[in-house]
Amino acid sequence: MKQPSLIFLTGFSGSGKSTIGPLLANSLGYDFLDLDKEIELQADKPITRIFTEEGEGHFRELERAMLETVVGRKELVVSLGGGALQNNGCFSLIISSGTMVYLHSSPIALAKRMSHKTDRPLMKGENGERLSSEEIEKKILALLEHREPRYKTAQIMVETDTKRIGTTVEELTRKIERYVRRAEKNQNSQTIKQSRK
Repeated sequence: MKQPSLIFLTGFSGSGKSTIGPLLANSLGYDFLDLDKEIELQADKPITRIFTEEGEGHFRELERAMLETVVGRKELVVSLGGGALQNNGCFSLIISSGTMVYLHSSPIALAKRMSHKTDRPLMKGENGERLSSEEIEKKILALLEHREPRYKTAQIMVETDTKRIGTTVEELTRKIERYVRRAEKNQNSQTIKQSRK
């Protein structure tokens, strides 16, 4: 059965998942798990090295395997990698197991946040060279066009560009608590109806 209190945070790299995730989990009284960090721990190497040495396909397999270990849990906030939803297996697991939350940011804000990061494989050129701010923004726009239809399937969405982190966490806490209460109530009434048949 789908667990509404299993929360998947999705959004582009730099949208605030790793920052907002632990604060949100704390606010809800849930546990927190950063999927990318768990993969790095298990593989004993950073994601940039996994991409370089074994390719994106292998990384997506590790991502799916890691997701399979968390889908039965409750009261857990999971921060997903920016491209996790593009893997059909991962996407199916996520939408059938919990509640998805989309942290939305504009390409300009994302490019600004990403321009000083060196640990994002998709923000590098084909030969691993560092991209300029303009090149990063262009790449973000192209990737967003591809990824956003799946991001937008989230049950809950919040803008992360202009608000303070504390305000975003408060807003998300309220939205998630309302959503989970409603979903659990619906599940209970369906269970009662089935037991009467």
